[in-house]
Amino acid sequence: MKLIYEKSSPGRRASTLPSYDVPDVEVPHELAREEPPRLPEISEPELVRHFTELSTRTFGVDTGFYPLGSCTMKHNPRVNERVVNLPGFRDLHPLQEAEGSQGALELMWRLQNDLAEVAGLPAVSLQPAAGSQGELTGLMLMRAYFADRGEQRHKVIVADTAHGTNPASVTMAGFELQKVETDERGNIDVAHLREMVDNDTAGLMLTNPSTLGLFDEHIEEIAAIFHEAGGLLYYDGANLNAVCGISRPGDMGFDIVHFNLHKTFSQPHGGGGPGGGPIAVRDRLEPFLPVPAIVRDGDDFHLDYDRPKSIGKVRGYCGPFGVFVRSYAYIRSYGPGLREMSEAAVLNANYLLARLKEAYDLPFDRLCMHEFVLSARTLKKEHGITALDVAKRLMDYGFHPPTIYFPLIVPEALMIEPTETEAKETLDAFADAMIEIAREAAGSPDLIKDAPHERPVRRVDEVKAAKRAVVKYGFEDHPNLSAEHAEPRELEAQKGA
Repeated sequence: MKLIYEKSSPGRRASTLPSYDVPDVEVPHELAREEPPRLPEISEPELVRHFTELSTRTFGVDTGFYPLGSCTMKHNPRVNERVVNLPGFRDLHPLQEAEGSQGALELMWRLQNDLAEVAGLPAVSLQPAAGSQGELTGLMLMRAYFADRGEQRHKVIVADTAHGTNPASVTMAGFELQKVETDERGNIDVAHLREMVDNDTAGLMLTNPSTLGLFDEHIEEIAAIFHEAGGLLYYDGANLNAVCGISRPGDMGFDIVHFNLHKTFSQPHGGGGPGGGPIAVRDRLEPFLPVPAIVRDGDDFHLDYDRPKSIGKVRGYCGPFGVFVRSYAYIRSYGPGLREMSEAAVLNANYLLARLKEAYDLPFDRLCMHEFVLSARTLKKEHGITALDVAKRLMDYGFHPPTIYFPLIVPEALMIEPTETEAKETLDAFADAMIEIAREAAGSPDLIKDAPHERPVRRVDEVKAAKRAVVKYGFEDHPNLSAEHAEPRELEAQKGA
């Protein structure tokens, strides 16, 4: 397929601009271009065909199964889009006064209450715009809490299976990072944890179930270790889809929780839309939450900025409002049966695990939660087939690859999450494909190593792509990247999350 610049022909136009009876305005000299931009010149039919053809090459949850472990990618109900496009929500200006935005404020207030119930914690801020920002906000709350108490705690512990944003957030928040190991059953190593916790420990960042898809069997003991030492527990809500309505982080002992609204409560995800990372906290941390707080006074709702201990704003305005509408619609559609969402997610994951554990290595032989981790270690040892090869071959069967090489503690990891929205027939087709790939590894390994065969773009040399990234069209200076001019392919390096 040619680039749109390659289709360009001088003088062609896809549209014309209307003429307005207004005076021309001189562009300030320091802002003016020295020469016009080289934009493609193309007719409207060719323009439409170009972007329509590109759209057919886009894979998303609306076109196929997306088993992307630890990044819940599930169907976004279309009613969410209808509701978020109601004029009263869609056209509301961020600076609209409270008197003219009572409906929006009430929706956010009610969403806060729903999230508080799900978390088992009393206070919620909707402001963070993503899970990673929720993490950073929670750690800022942790810092403010200890500063208010006059304590100089500077260490935060994360699991060796943690999402990559956890250590990054710890560092950005100014804490010293410490890593706790995983035991032979996939739990936090409690003995190692006890050795690490002291009076300088501010808290623990943990997701439960973990990225291994396992619920920690010692979570109450872990909470007791930190609370006895005066520390706090932070819950990474990336895997809340496994326990929503079944168990609550607050009841497990966590003091701060972030939600991934775009995972647990459905959004266009993976480049299709914004995220949302609200946080819930215990009473003693509520004074430090970001402002403004959304509060109710009788039948009225308003924004409260009078929070002298607040850490301030972490995002413009009140947060990603469209995300709130979609998530609230999703929660209301389930109502009291919200736990069915998680029950179906866990059931689907365990069904897939049961079908696949004989064809691949299973690092931790336990019932999983909403996701599970397999290993292609034996395929690599016996046939030279890596997790990356399996992922590429899956594309020929019409499936998006799962997360690979993460968690880092599992060699040749394949992390799979089916979510609650996939039918049994889809799960069976995926399992059949994975089992067939394991057979192909023994009988036709070259077939897998050269995959994908049926996609518009074949196997990409990812090392060279990183070293020779071409992100814009260079016209006369554009490099020749055709196969006959390609450099010898380098081996792919094992990558993390």
